[in-house]
Amino acid sequence: MYELAYSRPVSLAEALALLEEDDGAQPISGGQTLMPVLRARLAMPSRLVDIARLAELRGIRLVDGRLEIGAAMTHAEVAVDPLVQSHVPGLAQLAAGIGDAQVRHRGTIGGSVANNDPAACYPSALLALGAVIVTSLRKLDADAFFQGMFATALEPGELVTAVIFPVCSGAAYVKFRNPASRFALIGVFAAKTDGGYRIAVTGGGNGVFRWREGEEHLDRGGTVDALDKVQLDRDLFTGDMHGSAEYRHHLVSVVTRRALAHFL
Repeated sequence: MYELAYSRPVSLAEALALLEEDDGAQPISGGQTLMPVLRARLAMPSRLVDIARLAELRGIRLVDGRLEIGAAMTHAEVAVDPLVQSHVPGLAQLAAGIGDAQVRHRGTIGGSVANNDPAACYPSALLALGAVIVTSLRKLDADAFFQGMFATALEPGELVTAVIFPVCSGAAYVKFRNPASRFALIGVFAAKTDGGYRIAVTGGGNGVFRWREGEEHLDRGGTVDALDKVQLDRDLFTGDMHGSAEYRHHLVSVVTRRALAHFL
């Protein structure tokens, strides 16, 4: 490691002030993505601002019939929380399958959402459920928040503080995972909402996206078995040593059918 400053603020206001006064400062919560990046010298912030213990970023509660999850809640906490399990069980299922036990007890929902790794699980849940991302400045719909590989609508110094999910029992996440890293080769979060079906795909390589043609097919009464004949843009996929773009493209309809089978 190189020399850098470390701060552990006691309030969200203090954390935001530290980020504002130092252009080279970077927030850290679970650190499951940031620490490997630092070791590889892919980022060299002048200061780490630890936000993992901030009370304003903690807690899971029902607010006006919607589930609000603080950004600093770990994957393990989300997975076992009774409110999540009863009101959005598909989200609890997703959180329970992230990484291994060590990752689940350190990584946070806010960190995953803000980082927007193209193979991360949470972004697909936010898109499929129509979640709202609460930041230190504003509220953003998931469709506007995720903007491509590792890209979001967050401005410099803006922090994710919570994520708000509509209650939805008709939803499930299925991940066809790399057996070593446990990242998704393809992961699909499918939901049947009041506004119709929503299908979000992660792991394709270019960032999370909604399979709108698949959604429209189901909304028109099309069968689940016919999903493999529905249009899906091949340009949304890239290949690597673990699977070609064509293989990932093929997996989407397979994994979507498996996700839908959980609640249809």
